[in-house]
Amino acid sequence: MNRSLASALLVVVMVVAGCSSAHAPTAAAAQRRDLAARYLAIATVGNRGLEVLDQLTERDHDDLAAARTDLRAAAATERRFDRSLLAITFPPAMEATAHALVRVNESRATLTTAAAAAVSLEQLHRDERQLATANDAVERQVKSLRAQLGLPAPDPS
Repeated sequence: MNRSLASALLVVVMVVAGCSSAHAPTAAAAQRRDLAARYLAIATVGNRGLEVLDQLTERDHDDLAAARTDLRAAAATERRFDRSLLAITFPPAMEATAHALVRVNESRATLTTAAAAAVSLEQLHRDERQLATANDAVERQVKSLRAQLGLPAPDPS
């Protein structure tokens, strides 16, 4: 092979390699944006469903029956979020975080269900303290997954 043909071939190889590597970040970024949008869709629905928990410190603070209803609704929302999150296929690192989020959220849903069975307001308020601790664990995993998806931390509420 003569020198000019080898040089031309090298230039072609470099251009092709440059083009394919230029598309890789764009494809990865597009995939991450798609995953972020899918996550936000289920997180938005889930957060709306969990707004019922605000009633525990407000309207339903002294109403055991209403609080129990709110807690059952919240537990159902938590489990629905988990099923929806597991339906998303994430890249391996994000998949591990998503599964960690589901584990702590399922633990919280179990506590929420237990709190919904409270037989007294005193028991309910003790259970609420455990739920606050469980919420912290969920929030840590949410922040981690959101960071991996390129999303800002959730609004504190």
